[in-house]
Amino acid sequence: FQRRGCYISLNDRGDIKSVLEEYAAAELTQGPDGRYLCDCIVFSDGGRILGLGDLGTWGMGIPIGKLDLYAACAGVNPHRTIPVIIDVGCSDAAGNSDKVVVRDHELYTGMKQDRKKHTSEAGTAVNSAYYGTDSLIGEFMQAAADVFGTKCLLQFEDFNSNDAFPLLAEYRDKFLTYNDDIQGTAAVAVAALMGAIKLRKPECTDLVGELGSQTFLLHGAGSANLGTLKLLSQEAGVPKSKICVTNSRGVIWRSKDGKEGSFRNGEQKEFAQVGKPTYDASNLADTIEHIKPSCLIGAVGVAPGCFDKKVVDALVRVNGSERPSMFAMSNPGDKAEITARDAYTWSNGRVIYASGTAFEPVEVDGKTFAPGQVNNIYIFPGVSFGAISCQARSIPERFFMVAAEAVANSLDEADLRADRILPNTDRLREVSLNVATAVVLEAQKQGLAGQSLGLAWPEVRAELQACMWSPSTLP
Repeated sequence: FQRRGCYISLNDRGDIKSVLEEYAAAELTQGPDGRYLCDCIVFSDGGRILGLGDLGTWGMGIPIGKLDLYAACAGVNPHRTIPVIIDVGCSDAAGNSDKVVVRDHELYTGMKQDRKKHTSEAGTAVNSAYYGTDSLIGEFMQAAADVFGTKCLLQFEDFNSNDAFPLLAEYRDKFLTYNDDIQGTAAVAVAALMGAIKLRKPECTDLVGELGSQTFLLHGAGSANLGTLKLLSQEAGVPKSKICVTNSRGVIWRSKDGKEGSFRNGEQKEFAQVGKPTYDASNLADTIEHIKPSCLIGAVGVAPGCFDKKVVDALVRVNGSERPSMFAMSNPGDKAEITARDAYTWSNGRVIYASGTAFEPVEVDGKTFAPGQVNNIYIFPGVSFGAISCQARSIPERFFMVAAEAVANSLDEADLRADRILPNTDRLREVSLNVATAVVLEAQKQGLAGQSLGLAWPEVRAELQACMWSPSTLP
């Protein structure tokens, strides 16, 4: 739908508002008050594209594609959206997983300079341009609010984790904003966990409460898994004692006084185990034997196949007669921690499997297993559509918990018969409508909605459905 994206670079500092106005004049329509109509901006700096790494301005396809999905899956009007790339430089070939030349390629469209970074108070390398009184991100977000109004949703996308967390913390209460890599990924992971509960216990009516009886091992401590940890702990009420997470050093731990440990930043430290492990915490199979998780979630990004047969065997063994959950979240498919075929075959169909990339169904002993795709697409279109439609003033974590519940409750009998823990993607528009309805009702409950769409689920859902854009809808 977008004929071209909007690029904002360091050279535009102090003049970002004019850049947005110029883009709006070329691409958007004006409302009766003369203001350009924009409901949503997805913006990225290309710093961490999927599992590929730093692509700089060549990452523009991500915000463009994201907004296409907003329209296709949730009916957000594509003519009132803008894909944006923030250009503050790009790493050399060492900054991407395949070590290809990006910044220094003759066709590269961005600033041909390295990113200027400094060490934050948390001890991590962050983009210097994003912090301080002259923050480029702060200027961009304020300019967007000035040009398009405070009801315009500003979604962070594919920023490096070291920047993603502090930037979200800085701006989440100042603008209508969220980070899909942290919050959307967390919500769909939790939705899948609740879907797995429905498979194991079809009679369960309190999916959120049942999460508290599970034990979780999250392999990888990037933005995806850390967001999941926060949602499980803060919104689902799962005790931190039942949550374990690893980084490249193994199980993350800290001393009682917090002065020592294997954590790399404050977010990892928050969920670190107290005390250095007495077992080989760098060996995943040994860790499983010790932790005895009922749910194993991988989001490493750089260790394809790390869920080997020893890991599968250990997970099945420690769960006895119960079916454990095993999620391979890393994208694209060649980065997955384990394939669907290996997961189902090695476990003889015992594990409840899902992945970030879609895999074909697998047959084991005459039964066909259809793996769910734990993809943010179940979450972000509906969350954004709901927030836009009710003119929400902010997007708290609670929105993502009710979104996850809405996804899990959208499972039907056909999904469960196929061993699928997320709804069939053929029903994405229906699922997004359910998510948007849940978000609007929660926004109204919390007093965050600028306008009411109704008092009960059927009324709100009908109102939202009537507002959904489709290709036959006039701009």
